[in-house]
Amino acid sequence: MFSLYLLAFYAVLLAVKPTRKWALALTPWLIFACSYDCMRLYPNYKVNPIDVKNLFMAEKHLFGFFHQQGETLIPSQYFALHHNTFLDFMAGIFYLCWVPVPLLFGIYLYIIGEKKTYLNFSIAFLVVNLLGFIGYYLYPAAPPWYALNYGFEPILHTPGNVAGLGRWDNLTGLNIFQTLYGKNANVFAAVPSLHSAYMLVATIYAIIGKRSIYTITLFSTICVGIWFTAVYTCHHYIIDVLLGILTAALGIILLQWFVHKTIVGKQFIQSYIQAI
Repeated sequence: MFSLYLLAFYAVLLAVKPTRKWALALTPWLIFACSYDCMRLYPNYKVNPIDVKNLFMAEKHLFGFFHQQGETLIPSQYFALHHNTFLDFMAGIFYLCWVPVPLLFGIYLYIIGEKKTYLNFSIAFLVVNLLGFIGYYLYPAAPPWYALNYGFEPILHTPGNVAGLGRWDNLTGLNIFQTLYGKNANVFAAVPSLHSAYMLVATIYAIIGKRSIYTITLFSTICVGIWFTAVYTCHHYIIDVLLGILTAALGIILLQWFVHKTIVGKQFIQSYIQAI
């Protein structure tokens, strides 16, 4: 498993004195990566039944904006039929930012010595992920591409699908998304959309940390671009995106309450800052 390699690398960093503080600082990101990877060990569909049809029909009822040949289409269906080269290219660029940009932002905060902001951001990012993972297990749900390709019956062990992002791979001659989604830990983990949450967390902490207007504008643009891409490429329903935004907001609120309103939280952050 990928987690074993990460843990081995982490142990090396922790064992060597010059990199020990880095290892401690990166702990929230390690937990995030290992938690995601470990979903393979016990898939969410073993906990609760998979929903395919209800989510699809809810999307059609709430956001069935498009009509073609007498049929109501959800946005993902419409974009699967109507797309263009520019949007295909930009969609891939936006989606490639989903983890790298938040991670690089965190590393930047740590390097320039803003450890408190770094920790608040990194731990909030982790909390949002854990909330999302809980959502996956409470409500296993299929993405739009599954319903469009396989119908409404859940088929266990369905391989990951690149969906609309395959158009970016074809445009660039790269197989980045094919590689990424071929190793998807669980295709029935669409709700909430954590893709939609990640850059929102980074954007909010860029604002809290009083980053430049250019950084905030860039992050906001990527954030909205990812929301659009999630629907445009058939990877998420609008419902998933909205729930992802809600998850990000809830995670940040919980973290801010913990570190600012509880004695344990204040002591934890202060001790952690000193450790890194």
